[in-house]
Amino acid sequence: MTFHRKRISLAFGAVLSTIALASVASAAEFDLTPEQPGRIHTQKSEKAAAAISPDFKFAKEGYLTVATSPWDPPVGTYATDAKTVVGTDPDITVLIAETLGLKLDLVPVAWADWPLGLASGKYDAVISNVTVTEERKEKFDFSTYRQDVLGFYVKSDSRITSIKEPKDVAGLKVITGAGTNQEKILLEWDRENVAAGLKPVEVQYYDDSAASQLALQSGRADAEFNPNATLAYAAAVNGKTKLVGIVSGGWPLTAEIAVATRKDSGLANAITLAINELIASGKYGEVLKKWSLTAEAIDQSRTNPPGLPKPNS
Repeated sequence: MTFHRKRISLAFGAVLSTIALASVASAAEFDLTPEQPGRIHTQKSEKAAAAISPDFKFAKEGYLTVATSPWDPPVGTYATDAKTVVGTDPDITVLIAETLGLKLDLVPVAWADWPLGLASGKYDAVISNVTVTEERKEKFDFSTYRQDVLGFYVKSDSRITSIKEPKDVAGLKVITGAGTNQEKILLEWDRENVAAGLKPVEVQYYDDSAASQLALQSGRADAEFNPNATLAYAAAVNGKTKLVGIVSGGWPLTAEIAVATRKDSGLANAITLAINELIASGKYGEVLKKWSLTAEAIDQSRTNPPGLPKPNS
């Protein structure tokens, strides 16, 4: 290993400012109540429903059972009742289920648990900010619905002002998510740095965003590298962190967030069709606008597009 892992339980500047503002509006504008009176709905599409394979076996008859990992707003979080999941992903999930003419059973799960649960048939799909990768495509099918945009954030008074290439993280203590696309990018940057004779990165993992924020504020970590939408939300809420770098989720390739379904199960094409109908009707755009994620919109959903390459491929 060329890096240190640390698991703990508990015009460039103008461009960054524009992206941060475009990604997340004032936190006060988001409705995190369980009732979600402003939730957007749609009607069943016979065309999309008919695209479901007759051989597909649902986890619960008449329902679309979807696993999601509530982590941070605006993508997905617990509502003010501490049990209802709300956010962009839940709203997209509602629309997909309605388009397919199904009731929705949205199941909160830990991020590490979704692959096994999906493969075993416990869930019909996973909608939880999952990036398409070639490695994941060996086991799952994907229907894309958002661009993958990642951000580097530091303490608001940090002397770090810009992170935009591998050498900028050399010798830093950086928080990221285990088993995620951003982790792969960070480790690849670290590999390049060490090969060039630069200091290694100390990679840190935390159980929740509160612990990550505490680590940044206390100086135990220098930066956090995770999905921009949630980090921008936190910065807007507390004003204690700032954006210093934006990375395409597939740096330097493009990457998209997608609905994951079991490989060759016969559901992916129907979900892709449903998403494209939602894009065409404007419902998809309404959801992203509601949660201030318009900057991450896609023009067309695709089934199993090229994903990020396997490590060292």
